[in-house]
Amino acid sequence: MDDMKLIALTFDDGPNRGITDEILSILEENGAVASFFLIGQQINEDTEYLMKKAHAMGCSLENHSFTHEDLRDLSPEAIREQIDMTSRRIEAAVGEAPKFFRPPYLLFNEKMFDNIPLTFISGYPIDDWIPEVTAEMREQRLMETVCPGYITLLHDFPDNYNTAEALRAVLPRLKEQGYSFVTIRDLFAKTGTEPQRRVVYRTLNEFME
Repeated sequence: MDDMKLIALTFDDGPNRGITDEILSILEENGAVASFFLIGQQINEDTEYLMKKAHAMGCSLENHSFTHEDLRDLSPEAIREQIDMTSRRIEAAVGEAPKFFRPPYLLFNEKMFDNIPLTFISGYPIDDWIPEVTAEMREQRLMETVCPGYITLLHDFPDNYNTAEALRAVLPRLKEQGYSFVTIRDLFAKTGTEPQRRVVYRTLNEFME
């Protein structure tokens, strides 16, 4: 599998009108798909069209909690409620439940593993939540860290257009290098990797050597 140059593009904190629209347009222009880790309270009548479009394009919709708070100190019941409410809203919108979870702020503990029945995903952050990190800096960081099995950690929160601009520049360059863009689900499937409990996946490149 060493010739499989696969990248899983992932975006946190949506769905959000405007920026998620832009991200989806850039993906569509480049024949790419991605995985969106959604915040449950962001899902409503005004944003469901974004989820339906992403799903129709072949993107996957995953779980990023309901309120995007640190879950470590919540009760087991509250942790389960954060996940269950988000998963139910996603499934109600597109007919498919999430299989993966990204912990808010990448903070997790054993109690979360005990109460969240989804595979935990981290990824490579490029600090794209910091306004001072320009589109050019984001583009450079993506190009410097990319490798087969790479999982990006990007954000489509409101007005985060520097990430959209970086993505617009990066995707054609990566395609020229022979990379293909897959969902987080397909990254596991195509590399023959069985998701494990109590593992937080940052990349799958070790399974592709």
